Amino acid sequence: MLIEFSITNYRSFLPPQKLTLTANTSSELQEENTFVSPASNLPRLLRSAVVYGPNAAGKSNLVQAIAFMKSFVSSSAKESQEGEKIDTTPFLFNMQGSQNPSEFEVLFIQDGIRYQYGFAVTPERVTWEWLFAYPEGRAQKWFERNFDPETQKDVWYFGPKFTGRRKVWQEATRSNALFLSTAIQLNNEQLKPVFNWFDHKLHVIDQGGNLHPGFSTSECEKEEKKKKILKFMNAADLSITDIFLEKKEFSTKDLPAEMPQNIKEEISKELDGKKLTSLFFMHPSSDTGKDVALEFEEESAGTRKLFAMAGPWLDVLDNGLVLFVDELDTSLHPHLVRFLLNLFHNPETNRHNAQLVFTTHDTTVLDQTLMRRDQVWFVEKDAENATRLYPLSDYKPRKGEALQKGYLYGRYGALPFPGELRF
Repeated sequence: MLIEFSITNYRSFLPPQKLTLTANTSSELQEENTFVSPASNLPRLLRSAVVYGPNAAGKSNLVQAIAFMKSFVSSSAKESQEGEKIDTTPFLFNMQGSQNPSEFEVLFIQDGIRYQYGFAVTPERVTWEWLFAYPEGRAQKWFERNFDPETQKDVWYFGPKFTGRRKVWQEATRSNALFLSTAIQLNNEQLKPVFNWFDHKLHVIDQGGNLHPGFSTSECEKEEKKKKILKFMNAADLSITDIFLEKKEFSTKDLPAEMPQNIKEEISKELDGKKLTSLFFMHPSSDTGKDVALEFEEESAGTRKLFAMAGPWLDVLDNGLVLFVDELDTSLHPHLVRFLLNLFHNPETNRHNAQLVFTTHDTTVLDQTLMRRDQVWFVEKDAENATRLYPLSDYKPRKGEALQKGYLYGRYGALPFPGELRF
């Protein structure tokens, strides 16, 4: 469960910016949109949060930031070598940003314990890394690592509650890898809950909300999973009677005739002897009473996206995961966006307190029968061209206030201001 995520000096972000999923004391939609934190001494947590803002203001960079953090934790110790560059991009529009590290921190709950983990990196190395645990509601610093530019070495601290082969893990940690990732590779058990939150609990759909249908397709190979996905699709009013998978061995005859021969040969080397899966949706006929099969590629963009999301969406809900989605509304009608969001807000469909953070331009979500006021966030650029992330609550909107109208009228900022084009 996510409590808070903060970013400093990454892409369009320069000063520290913070997204929090703690609920305020308001009773509005409390049972639907919030839940009791499993960790002691914490307020209720939000089931979802939405981020608005004009194009190029930083919405996608927020999602990319959490995606980078997840990827770096999962792979820094095993997919790079000493001296390789770290794929991070600081704020480039002034000298301060381009020369300083990018910094990321999350506060989250795993197995009933609150953790606070973060790191700072340049393209060359990790400059800072820290972890606090709150197993009894009080902070325990487990470790901290600080790069000293004068000695060109890391300065280490290990708290008394952090046990095991600390020296071995320390010495094995490369300058461009995280201690957390390295210790896990060397069988550290104490850090597994922290690593597993990033590796298994946190999921990200970025880059415009694009999602490959492969996961949903593989889920449909299991009859019970297919039934759930079919039910999901029809709950969204798509009138699909069945989902059919057809497997056949790869043949070069299936490739386009106009494809160059050398490319055909390369593809044949990779796929020769493998079975390919074709996906069909069955639709009712209006006169014959027989179902009509449409191949996946023949369906609308919205249907294809909804199917691609069905498997991951149900997996997130079934397992109480944290999901970030960029541009959720792409190719989806506002009613389908509302349908997807309500699955998180319904305690019957979200029994394990999964959480959703998404960006969108769909202002119909700004409906106080759907979202609490503390679930709404905005991004806009400041005078230095840096992204500012701020909550709707900064404007103290009234209960029942027309949020959609207020946003479109510019009351909360975060709007584009297109000029007049003349030739």
